[in-house]
Amino acid sequence: MASTRCELILLIEQGVIPPEQMTRAVQASGLHPSPRAWAVFIDRLLLWLGGLALVFAVLFFVAYNWAEMGRWLRFGMVQAAMVLAVGIAVWSKATPTVKRVALTTASLLVGVLLALFGQAYQTGADPWQLFFSWAVLTLPWVCVARFELLWVLWLGLLNLAIGLYFRTWGGPFGVLASSEAAQWGLFILNTLVLAAWEWGARFQNWPRQWALRLLALGSGVPITLLMMTLIVDSGLSWSPVLAAYPLWLAALYGIYRYWRPDLFMIAGGCISLLTVATLLLARLLLWEGDWQEGSLMLIAIAVLAMGAGAVVWLKRLHQEMFQS
Repeated sequence: MASTRCELILLIEQGVIPPEQMTRAVQASGLHPSPRAWAVFIDRLLLWLGGLALVFAVLFFVAYNWAEMGRWLRFGMVQAAMVLAVGIAVWSKATPTVKRVALTTASLLVGVLLALFGQAYQTGADPWQLFFSWAVLTLPWVCVARFELLWVLWLGLLNLAIGLYFRTWGGPFGVLASSEAAQWGLFILNTLVLAAWEWGARFQNWPRQWALRLLALGSGVPITLLMMTLIVDSGLSWSPVLAAYPLWLAALYGIYRYWRPDLFMIAGGCISLLTVATLLLARLLLWEGDWQEGSLMLIAIAVLAMGAGAVVWLKRLHQEMFQS
């Protein structure tokens, strides 16, 4: 499960590869990209930049020439660019990478079209409706592309829609009508998607790479903010987050320590726990707002001690993962 770089580092640390053979081992491992690999990278980079350039060119051209352009011309330019992108995506001779770039470009142009529609007709819609409609309209293309970047972009739109919805209306039920409703919504959504993606990666060969870690951040940041809000606003009074946060930490450790070892996920849990513990300590020591030097010094020493302990534990855990 370890990458080639991690395996090579482990062999060097264990003394399997002598120092005089390190250069040769690095060359044999293929860590340094070949000229062909650089050519492929530059080719794909320019392809993606071209797709993004098309989107922003249409957007800024319409915005700059808004007064000189008629309504039909504005819509026609955006729709023509969208049809061009979709046409490239369905072209039989296009490579999979070209099709993915084309569908991503078309998905971004849908947002441009919705923004143009709202500005031209002054619909008065709330911002969350724009992002929700954007996500709904692009869902078929996302399913067809089967591309992790496009899936993450779609989930980002859904996150924005949910966050803006709860900030606008509070929640669909009275119990959710609070400032924390958006964070609960984001935590539940991203946690469910993370669990579904982990299942798909294990049993359906879905790509892992960076998408899972980004989803883990989307799950960990809201629950950490909920815990921090509880400490600052309510002290130690009862809240559902007191049960959800320990369960989230336990599940994070159990899954990414034993089921699918991933040190990045566990390190993220450590950062969350250290942040919450530091804020709780500050709340207990500075309860009355008396910012004394001794209390601040104690908090600084506690942060250094907890950080050093976490680093030592993570290094030991790293060795256990790769040795096993």
